[in-house]
This record gives sequence, C-alpha cells and structure tokens, in this order.
Amino acid sequence: MQWDILAQAIVNGVLIGGVYSLASVGLNLIFGVVKIVNFAHGEFLMLGMYIAYWSWALLGIDPLISLAITMPLMFLFGLVVQRFLFQPILKAPELAQIFMTVGLQILLQNLALAVFSANYRSVQTMYGAWTYSIGPVVISAPRLYAFIISLILSIGLSFLLLGTDVGKAMRAAAQDREVAELMGINQNYIFLVAVGLASALAGAAGTVVMPFFYAYPTAGLAFGLKSFVVAIAGGLGSIRGALLMGLILGAAESLGVQYVGADAGMLVAFIILLVVLVLRPQGLFAGGRL
Repeated sequence: MQWDILAQAIVNGVLIGGVYSLASVGLNLIFGVVKIVNFAHGEFLMLGMYIAYWSWALLGIDPLISLAITMPLMFLFGLVVQRFLFQPILKAPELAQIFMTVGLQILLQNLALAVFSANYRSVQTMYGAWTYSIGPVVISAPRLYAFIISLILSIGLSFLLLGTDVGKAMRAAAQDREVAELMGINQNYIFLVAVGLASALAGAAGTVVMPFFYAYPTAGLAFGLKSFVVAIAGGLGSIRGALLMGLILGAAESLGVQYVGADAGMLVAFIILLVVLVLRPQGLFAGGRL
C-alpha cells in the first residue's frame, strides 16, 4: 500500500467531511428541538449555493465573504418555513410531517429549475487553484477554507447551545417540552430560532463549497442524503455525533472512491449506515444530545 496515497485520500475525505458535519448539525438541530425530520434540508443547502453564486456573479463578492449575506437570508427563510409550514403540523401524525417536508423538497427543486434553469453554475476565485503541501500530502486551499469555516460554525453552535440562555432553552425544549413550557419557555420562539439557525447553517454549508463545486437545482440531493446518513449514524439529535460522524463519513467515502471506484462514495455511505443500524440502531454517539 502506498501510504502517501492513503494519507491524501484521508485528508481529502476529512476536509469534505467537515462540510457534511455542518450540514448535519442543522438537520439534527431541527429534529432535536422541533421533532421534525426535514427531508428538504439538502435543498436549504442548495439555496445557499445559489445565493453565493449570484452574490459573486452580480456583486463580485467572494463566496466565503458572502456568508454575511447567505446566513441572514437563510435564517429569515427558516423563520418563514417554521412559522407557516412546520408550526401548523407540529401535532400532526408523523406521516403528515414527512409528506410536508418531502413536498417542500420537491417544490424548492422545481422552483430552482424554473428560476435558474438546469445549467451548472460555478464561481472563480483567486485562491481556487492554491494548494498547501505537508510532506507528500497536497491540501486544496478552497477545501481547507471550507473545512475551517465549517468547523468554526459547528463549534460555535455547540457553544451557543451550552453557554447562552437561548441555547439552554432549546436544550430544555428538546429534552421535555411540557416541563420547558411550565418553566416559562416560549416554545414557538424557540422553534423559530432553531429552524432559523439550522437553515442558516445549511446555507453556510452550501456557500463554502461553491469555490470547488457547482450549483444546480438538484445539488442538494447528494448532500441531503449524506446529511441523513451522518445524522442517523451519529445519533439523531446529537450535535457531537454529527460533528464526528461527518468526518468519519468523509474519510470513508474518499477511501472508497480511491480504492474502489469513482461511484463508490454513496455506496460506502449507505454501507456505513446499514452497519451502524444493525449494530447500534440508536447511532454511534446517541448519548450526546443537544
């Protein structure tokens, strides 16, 4: 085995795994607090990609700087989704909730197709071809920057949940809604904040990948599926599980592509999911809730 090729594959996987983690913590936040499985989460990421693209195409703003635009806009979008789509079905049967989020997924895909067309769109940055070398391992600058920003935002969410009153209220609502309401916590407000934050994080994940990825109407499908793999295998509702499992999935996927074939990425992801569900159905890190 050529160890430099192995190291390169692991590094590449971990870097993209940071983006999977960022997308998945938002998915887990919605499930942990609001108790809704959002099948449209990948499309939230896709919207972030288009916001980053048009910020660059129309205003010349670098995708990483356009986070200052993407995250507030996606936060507002999350507020609208929670208030008008999720809130009315909070007490509905789970099947109705699933149909609602799947319907939202299809709606967003088709709206993107109608408004933006099926064309693949990309951005050009001055650092697009930059690389850093550590021995035989070559690190792509755009992927490294995406990983660092993803890690900062994911850890920032953890600090928010652990160290702020809003975060503690979200954790309380996640653990026991009735007791939280008796303690004076406004659940509707907490749900709005949770979905807004989750949407902003998904939009951020879409933004940071734009220097090395394409925006197109179904771009969220692959990221959405991998987010679900990360969330379920790491433990639904576990932020720590999403962080760690995203890195594990990224590395495993990269190794699969390197040693099996270019189409092995999704295959490896679902093999990991099936193995985890058989051996530990609650997820590898299910103990670490919000």
